[in-house]
Amino acid sequence: MPGFGLTMGLTLTWLSVIILIPLAGLFLKTLELSPGQFWEILTSRRTLNALKISFGLSFAAACVNLVMGTIIVWALVRYRFPGRRLFDAIVDIPFALPTAVAGVALTQLFAQKGWLGAPLAELGIKVAFTPIGIFLAMVFIGIPFVVRTVQPVLIDLDPEIEEAAASLGANRWHTVFRVILPSLIPALLTGFALAFARAVGEYGSVIFIAGNLPNVSEIAPLLIVIRLSEFRYADATAIAVVMLLAAFVIIFAVNRLQRWAQTRIPAH
Repeated sequence: MPGFGLTMGLTLTWLSVIILIPLAGLFLKTLELSPGQFWEILTSRRTLNALKISFGLSFAAACVNLVMGTIIVWALVRYRFPGRRLFDAIVDIPFALPTAVAGVALTQLFAQKGWLGAPLAELGIKVAFTPIGIFLAMVFIGIPFVVRTVQPVLIDLDPEIEEAAASLGANRWHTVFRVILPSLIPALLTGFALAFARAVGEYGSVIFIAGNLPNVSEIAPLLIVIRLSEFRYADATAIAVVMLLAAFVIIFAVNRLQRWAQTRIPAH
């Protein structure tokens, strides 16, 4: 292939400068810790609670986005209604909106005197500055990943397949669960993994609405920033390495799901 050596060299150089060298520095800084110190940092109460909040709420938010994102995609693709293009554009707002702006907006909306926070407060439900607020922020930033991953697959799904199923006596529920969903599962799982990965590493939109109370509403990315501000760099990199390894596993799973999608979808 003409120019392969040059393009490959530029690619490896660029990836090394932008990605590999910073990551290598992260691991090298962590190696300053002994195995005992590393384990002590990771198993401390504050670190475990921060990781539990980040990963637990990210998983819950991704599950909600999986369900609601599928419903949104179905409405946008299968139906024609006034304002459909407007709603389709609104889905991309979390992509374009600065995360800090999203966090401030959600905080104002769900504060005890906010438009939505006040009615919820009367019911005894506090959202802002609690883990519930973190969950809502993660849902907000994750929904476009599910919608935009599933949407092209559903668009390409031939409606004649549904008509054939109906002609063979399948009711609507059988058609959805036995004909449509098997074709969408790879894309749904990919969207779920992307939404989960984005939520785990989210910072800007979460810290404003979280309350940031240690062991209560403190996320792992914020704990990393706190450790850096305390000049405990090795502690920060230890937590960051755990987050990095988790992100790598997620990305690897996403790549495997994408390859599965490439081989499975044409069969339907």
